[in-house]
Amino acid sequence: MREQIETVKAGRPERDPVVRSPARLQARPRRADAVVIGAGPYGLATAAHLAAGGLTVRTFGEPMESWRQRMPAGMYLKSTPSASSISAPRSGHTLADFCAATGEEPLVGHRPVPIDSFIRYGLWFMDRNVPEVEQRRVVRVARDGSGFSVVLGDGEEFGASSVVVASGLSGAERVPAELTAVASVSHSSEHHDLSPFAGKRVAIIGAGQSALENAAILHEHGADVEVFVRGPRVVFAGPPADVTRQGRGTVLKPESPLGPGWSLFVFTHLAGRFRHLPVPVRLHLVATVLGPFGAWWLRDRVEGCVPVHLGHRLEAATCEGDQVTLTFAGPAGERRVAAFDHVMAATGYQVDVDRLDFLDAGLRREITRTAGTWPALGPSFDSSVPGLYFTGLAAAAAYGPLMRFVAGTEFAGRRVAAAASRRRGSMLRRL
Repeated sequence: MREQIETVKAGRPERDPVVRSPARLQARPRRADAVVIGAGPYGLATAAHLAAGGLTVRTFGEPMESWRQRMPAGMYLKSTPSASSISAPRSGHTLADFCAATGEEPLVGHRPVPIDSFIRYGLWFMDRNVPEVEQRRVVRVARDGSGFSVVLGDGEEFGASSVVVASGLSGAERVPAELTAVASVSHSSEHHDLSPFAGKRVAIIGAGQSALENAAILHEHGADVEVFVRGPRVVFAGPPADVTRQGRGTVLKPESPLGPGWSLFVFTHLAGRFRHLPVPVRLHLVATVLGPFGAWWLRDRVEGCVPVHLGHRLEAATCEGDQVTLTFAGPAGERRVAAFDHVMAATGYQVDVDRLDFLDAGLRREITRTAGTWPALGPSFDSSVPGLYFTGLAAAAAYGPLMRFVAGTEFAGRRVAAAASRRRGSMLRRL
């Protein structure tokens, strides 16, 4: 029997991808060559490449969980269609292939990718490349000799030679200290359905895509929403000359999956050298390259529709009855006080190894850090613990902005799989 998982609706009958239920899985090995924790784009890509290399792989997680549960219905991807494909070890599994195979409207050029289409694509990719994703929770990973002991929520325990952490946004939400102890406050990643905010007064803190797009969607649902930005301006990308096409670039502005320009070209094609930069430079680039700005197609949905208050620094937040009162320092030093039914922090993410509580405390202490929170990684996404790898957002401090986008699954998936294969070969030779 096959178990269907939740899909988003797009106004037409769905061709629901499915996940095989645990009852139909093959007999589970007592020891796996590799375990992948996370079933988003990075986890699925890595698992697909590992399996193609002949490794025994077990993959755990809710398929496309962050996309299905942590991002608002109605949003669009920031990346273009050509930069939104999950890496597979064989051809025929791009976003364009998915559209052709399922009859979806083709996504080309700079046309924005709807999140519901991308979710369906991710599940379609999974069903063809990683069909035996186990929707079970990993509660503990600990050192066990030269490998690892993995414990699941239902009590199963088994061994693994390698473990890949591809947990994405889980546990990385960043909320300003002024808001952490206040009720009626949430992070932007906590909401898939924004319609319950209709008729409510909502404040959004932030200046990036999440802040601006959530504001637009809230406004379109009938909420009275205002955006508060610490900086002096909000930036929107310029519109393309032709939405249906994506150019090949020029000598001065070569195209890359991250966009046009030599700097983005370098971050895409020389990601392996990024980790050799000084740590302060790396962290600055991760935070600022393709940092807080709105996509070109979002501008008309925000400007003239949603009040955006520039130069407002949050000083305090207090609860008064069912409302949250915010106090800001304005651009000229004046104070601004306003009350809202809800406050949404669209203030990004901060990777912190210590928030990955499924890693045993002793194991976490063994992981060398970059800037105290990021895992320090070697040339193959390898941490200081042999056999423990980090990919996706957690690898951004080592490999740069590419790791914040789906396009990075190609670079990451192949490198991690190659490293885990070498490790398995080395361990077998020792036997």
